[in-house]
Amino acid sequence: MEMKKEITEIPEKDKLNSTTNDAVFSESPLDYKSRWRSIWVMYLTMFLSSVGFSIVITSIWPYLQKIDASANASFLGWVVAAYSLGQMVASPLFGLWSNHRPRSEPLVCSIIINVAANVLYAYVHLPSSHNKYYMLVARTFVGFGAGNVAVVRSYVAGATSLKERTSAMANMSACQALGFILGPALQAGLSFIGEAGVSWDLIDLQFNMYTSPALLGAVLGVINIILVVSVLRDFHVDDQGRHINAINDISEERVGMADDLDGDIDQSAVVTSNLLFFVFLFMFAVFETIATPLSMDMFAWTRRQAVLYNGIILACVGFESILVFVAVKVISPRLGDRVVMLAGMVIILCGFFILLPWGNQLPQIQWADLHNSSSHMTSLPSGFKAALPAISNSSTEPTGCPSDQTWCLYTPVIHLEQYITSDILIGIGYPVCNVMSYTLYSKILGPKPQGVYMGWLTASGSGARTLGPVFVSQVYTRLGPRWAFSLICGLVLLAILLMVAMYKRLIAFSVRHGIIQE
Repeated sequence: MEMKKEITEIPEKDKLNSTTNDAVFSESPLDYKSRWRSIWVMYLTMFLSSVGFSIVITSIWPYLQKIDASANASFLGWVVAAYSLGQMVASPLFGLWSNHRPRSEPLVCSIIINVAANVLYAYVHLPSSHNKYYMLVARTFVGFGAGNVAVVRSYVAGATSLKERTSAMANMSACQALGFILGPALQAGLSFIGEAGVSWDLIDLQFNMYTSPALLGAVLGVINIILVVSVLRDFHVDDQGRHINAINDISEERVGMADDLDGDIDQSAVVTSNLLFFVFLFMFAVFETIATPLSMDMFAWTRRQAVLYNGIILACVGFESILVFVAVKVISPRLGDRVVMLAGMVIILCGFFILLPWGNQLPQIQWADLHNSSSHMTSLPSGFKAALPAISNSSTEPTGCPSDQTWCLYTPVIHLEQYITSDILIGIGYPVCNVMSYTLYSKILGPKPQGVYMGWLTASGSGARTLGPVFVSQVYTRLGPRWAFSLICGLVLLAILLMVAMYKRLIAFSVRHGIIQE
């Protein structure tokens, strides 16, 4: 990635006062290199945070069953949600910390917590009882440590000019997406170790297919700490790319002035950005959660087929997202951040609209739930028997839509072509909205410390990732895909209307105050 260094002097009209003038200076080549080395460390931190979430996600359920037979699928939901809950609590706290102290402090502390939590995850088999609760605690603290993404985003936002920001945010989102892709791949590569693995009696460590991913995450965390301590330097530039002294080094007069300018941030735009980001993460959490059960119900895939095929599809969507991030870096400067974000929302709406069931063909019904019961058949609506699709007669695993989900008996099937098309569209729309959310939000906040604000944005996303699976599991199971996807379409449509209504206010701080032209 080629960066252009801009060294500018401050026009008299842009000088707020003599204190501001003292805090601004031209960027030397050495500072430029050091600033971008620090930003690349932040990219790596974001990547490792994503890997830490995804590297164990496919093995949590079998590991949970192995260590505690009392654990059920409902408890699994809490274990998965624990990560997002921990991140939601930690993000504003680490963000506040980064506003008043060097960013390396909250980053190192959060990574240490993450490393310790991964080690705990590898030892949850040791207690004689309540093992599932130890796993719950471990995943909660892994998520708590991942609250440092608020610090990462605020650092990148504060260390880049407006011209650099979109590209930097796109790079960071690409690193995050790459982490989500490579995490399950690393887990798959470590699965050859097997369930038994190798035991190290001296420290009571079982190195197997379940613990090795967490231990690898701990090792990567230690490497991350070394890079943060040795490479990261605090940089803060204004929207035009001119250096400003760090918040920790400035005088009380400067701090007071910063507080006054913080009040000039458009709080309506801030709230709108958080609401839109919540919708984007909520939508994608629904998309991730519904993939396996929907494909098993609609296409009569076995559990193994659903895991394999959806894994391939999600991996393709992940690589598609990286290409989208690259495209956004080219398109956004030409069309504008708001236009690109609005286009991404429309594409998402189309993606979920395509998933709405239509036609007369019904999904295949699981034979295991019908039991060939004549009483059940007589209870069906008149004329339904003739229209009943072929019933799975597999002797190994029941496939198709379970009849205890009553909507299976009257809701049209979703075709594979619909499903693939929807995946492609959402794979385009979501990454566009994701990177534009961070970019617009950071520009709205301006050149002030953004730790707390970025913490709230991350917390809103974590809340969405917690509520999304709960929503879709309840609505889809009880009412079916027609209701689930109609409600999602309605939610995205409301988000589009909100975006249109607030369009003129979603502008950069410097543009709003007339410091630079849009």
